[in-house]
This record gives sequence, structure tokens and C-alpha cells, in this order.
Amino acid sequence: QAQLVQSGGGLVQPGGSLRLSCVGSGFIFSSFVMNWYRQAPGKERELVATIDTTGRRTDYADSVKGRFTISRINAKSTVYLQMNSLKPEDTAEYYCKARRRTSELWGQGTQVTVSS
Repeated sequence: QAQLVQSGGGLVQPGGSLRLSCVGSGFIFSSFVMNWYRQAPGKERELVATIDTTGRRTDYADSVKGRFTISRINAKSTVYLQMNSLKPEDTAEYYCKARRRTSELWGQGTQVTVSS
């Protein structure tokens, strides 16, 4: 069946970097817009980054612009989120999502903790 499997994440010091990966299977990955979301304890889920099906167009939340980069390799059915200059306020559970018309598929989530 269709699924998204995430990897990466963990504990990093402020100013550090992490890369999240999200691999799709069971569906035509290249036809889906991909998003990264995050949710911190007690807060609503927040859209962090979006990439179109070709990888040429991206969009970011103001809070991560200039620090995070979303990318995709359709031949590998993979989307990435490169996170640099991490701050404690970036601490959250991060989720990838595939979206096409009314279809949505979510990854299982991965924890990112930024702390000294």
C-alpha cells in the first residue's frame, strides 16, 4: 500500500544542522506535491515547506526561510528537508506529506530536538 517512511531527526545543539528524509512507495511519487509540517507540544501543526512536483518551485514559512531547504529526487521517490542554523524553537515532531488533488498521505513523524 502507499506509504511515506521518514528518517533523520534527533538531538542537535543550537546552530547545528540536520537533514530529514521521506521516502514514498506504492504511489506515483512524482505526481504529488510534497510538504513538510511540524508540531510542537501544545501547538497546532504548522506548514514548514512545500515543493512542487518538478522540484523547481518551493515555498517556506517565514520562521524557517533562509535556514531550511526542501528538495526532492523523484527517481528515488524521496523528499528532503535540510535544516541549518537550528534554534530551540525548531523543536517539534516533523511530518512529511504527499498531496495530489484530494489525496493526502502522511509520514509517521520524526522528532527534532534543539537543545544545549
